[in-house]
Amino acid sequence: MTDAKNYTEEQWKKILTPAQYYVLRQKGTERPFTGEYTDKFDPGTYLCAACGQELFHSTTKFHSGCGWPSFYAAAAGDRVKLQRDTSHGMIRTEVICSNCGSHLGHVFDDAPEQPTGQRYCINSVSLKFVPDASASK
Repeated sequence: MTDAKNYTEEQWKKILTPAQYYVLRQKGTERPFTGEYTDKFDPGTYLCAACGQELFHSTTKFHSGCGWPSFYAAAAGDRVKLQRDTSHGMIRTEVICSNCGSHLGHVFDDAPEQPTGQRYCINSVSLKFVPDASASK
């Protein structure tokens, strides 16, 4: 994990791909059903694509049909911050990496069939998947 809290926007532009920069730093959203991890259900851990902080585990991932990777819980601890988002004429809860402040997606209380009732709707481009070591043996 990098200590990325003090990176300038110019440094971010050099580190991230244009798509990552758009989502992670400019609070963009990738088109639904286009992300690399939308339908990936292999065992592993999802890290912040910007700084490498552990964010989600595959054990909390579920198929929601919304077009983005969905999780019912973030990793233990304070890995993500939640912030009120009133952009685009909506009231939502934004999910942000607590280490580097990057935008990840939004969380909604619309998954009653899941243990927490929540759906963390996260952009694939904001994540990096690391398979479990036991899964590759």
